[in-house]
Amino acid sequence: MSPGCVAPGIDEPRRLQRPLSSQSLWELENSSPTSSPPAGVGFQPRPQPPSWPNSLQLREAGMAATLTLYPSSRCRWDEPVRIVVRGLAQRQRVTLRSSLRDEKGTLFRAHARYCADAGGELDLMRVPALGGSFAGLEPMGLLWALEPEKPFWKFLKRDVQTPFVVELEVLDGHEPEGGRLLGRAVHLRDFLAPGVRREPVRAGRVRATLFLPPGPGPFPGIIDLFGLGGGLLEYRASLLAGNGFATLALAYYDFEDLPKAFGDINLDYFEEALCYMLQHPEVRGPGIGLLGISAGADICLSMASFLKNISATVSINGSGFSTLRAICYKETHVPPLGYDMRKSKILFSGLLDIVDVLNDPVGKCENPCMIPIEKAQGPILFIVGQDDHNWRSELLAQIASERLQARGKEKPQIISYPGTGHYIEPPYFPICPASLHILMKKPVMWGGEPRAHSRAQVDAWKHILTFFYTHLVGTHKGPSPKL
Repeated sequence: MSPGCVAPGIDEPRRLQRPLSSQSLWELENSSPTSSPPAGVGFQPRPQPPSWPNSLQLREAGMAATLTLYPSSRCRWDEPVRIVVRGLAQRQRVTLRSSLRDEKGTLFRAHARYCADAGGELDLMRVPALGGSFAGLEPMGLLWALEPEKPFWKFLKRDVQTPFVVELEVLDGHEPEGGRLLGRAVHLRDFLAPGVRREPVRAGRVRATLFLPPGPGPFPGIIDLFGLGGGLLEYRASLLAGNGFATLALAYYDFEDLPKAFGDINLDYFEEALCYMLQHPEVRGPGIGLLGISAGADICLSMASFLKNISATVSINGSGFSTLRAICYKETHVPPLGYDMRKSKILFSGLLDIVDVLNDPVGKCENPCMIPIEKAQGPILFIVGQDDHNWRSELLAQIASERLQARGKEKPQIISYPGTGHYIEPPYFPICPASLHILMKKPVMWGGEPRAHSRAQVDAWKHILTFFYTHLVGTHKGPSPKL
């Protein structure tokens, strides 16, 4: 360590001194990618952008440093970038800060302290952070370590047609509030890759949005489901389309004319959505993939168990049980396991810990409240966080594995991540350790340690893409090596 450089440590993010004006933010957020859609025939993932430096770099009089992003200042949210600062003094101590505002106006911030090398350059792929919001070699730390000013606020992208605008700043020194501004750049992170088509779906009872990859189809199809938040979330489906999958972001309650409250899960509705995908001319059959998180994962497992033409299913922190509401399909009724709030705990922070409130699944894999996953036609991938505080996902995945093997099925693939909480999102999403529970009406703990959770999200995304490539496309092609 060079003289004058501080030892690693973590402290709170600091306020931005010179944020972008609301006018410039509006112009950037409402701009569209300038590159043209890639050409291709059939299934063809989006090619990587060429390596040119940051075209939105901001230069101001008196700024000593140049902050550049590679391969470009604009990319998809699930793609990494390389951040390089040049024009610094030898071994100069600096602080890098990042910030963005979500669509509700909440400010997210992160910062880290660094020392430049002997040539006055700072490359975040080579130089570890000495402290701040994170420490160590974390090239994407200024994104995954973003924290909201508002307590218990979850990072979400609601309108995928506009990018998130990330402001990056370089400040002199390691002072708590930051020193003189040396350089600044703007980084746009998209959710719609160039050429991806977004089509609202109002077909029969189905309320959804279909995302189609660039180029001519047909493409392998996926239905994407979220948990108890309700509404229609599109950000994961749009990113999947950027990776070559025709993806249906499906709402199932609290959206337009759908039921306002979360009730019994009637699979007839989801079967209608499945038929829509199978009959779509740009979706390749004969089978569809399913991806869900939390309660959405349990719906996916139910669909795979009762419906035909499902080739692959990914469960992210699902339970494998009918938990809060019954699951119904024709004459079949899987009763809910239920829960007991007396088993919840109030933590020292005041948060509610609900990890143990589910009723004990007596009989384990033979419990009548368990989804009959042995009926699934295609393979199942379980992604679980060992620190999930919504319920004990790792234990529940093991029970699901026992059920499959007890009925003569192959042992499923379970990928378990230490230090990882409930909301396993696409790469570089800031962790949500706690937020307001839609049913409890109180802030609850979701679990996860920021660094471990972030690494799990990157790794899980690679496994999810590879799993769907293998079972929907028939190849073992993985995601971009940049991940």
